[in-house]
Amino acid sequence: MQPVIVNIQNAWPEILQALGQTFYMLIITIPLAVALGTPLGTLLFMTRPGSLVKAPRFYLVLNGAVNLVRSFPFLILMIAMIPVTRLIVGSALGTTAATVPMVVNSIPYFARFVEQTLLDVNRGVVEAAESMGASRLQIIWKVLYSEARSGIANSVTILTVSFLSYSTVAGLVGGGGIGDFAIRYGYYRYQTDVMVFTIILIVVFVQVLQFGGNIVVRKLDKRL
Repeated sequence: MQPVIVNIQNAWPEILQALGQTFYMLIITIPLAVALGTPLGTLLFMTRPGSLVKAPRFYLVLNGAVNLVRSFPFLILMIAMIPVTRLIVGSALGTTAATVPMVVNSIPYFARFVEQTLLDVNRGVVEAAESMGASRLQIIWKVLYSEARSGIANSVTILTVSFLSYSTVAGLVGGGGIGDFAIRYGYYRYQTDVMVFTIILIVVFVQVLQFGGNIVVRKLDKRL
């Protein structure tokens, strides 16, 4: 037991640095995904066949673009975006560089969540708002988002947990992160004890995120 504690103590500064890098990637990725993915998902919902706006060609193009980005495995997307990443942040390596493909991948990912959540809103509520003369903007803000807020909050939780695992791949471009740390110590250095401790930290982190997200969802859900 003593060697295990010593190994963890020796690796602790690197663990803290890796946790900081993971938090940094998520703090940039998740807000941007929500800010840009929400209107994108709303557009997908509004323009889909049978919805509020009749724009079949626009929906076809937008839906195809979202499917195209989502179909890329994250590792391939990250490599393919190296020139774009270098253009945006000045480098293809590092934690900041790793956030560029993460953001690009997360926007359509979250947009699909938003679209599906809005589809679950009772159609009768929307029709009632239309019959009372509500504008499209009022329907979106005061009806759709109000009715779907708990579902959107749950989608944010799922997105955060999912992209915590995506951040593991960031180590391939020098992005670091807790997942990359676990791979380096467990796979390359064969320090299984440190790797197991790191995995426990990741599990605890995920549980805290999920628990916090569930609390927010319950507070926002009108049915509870």
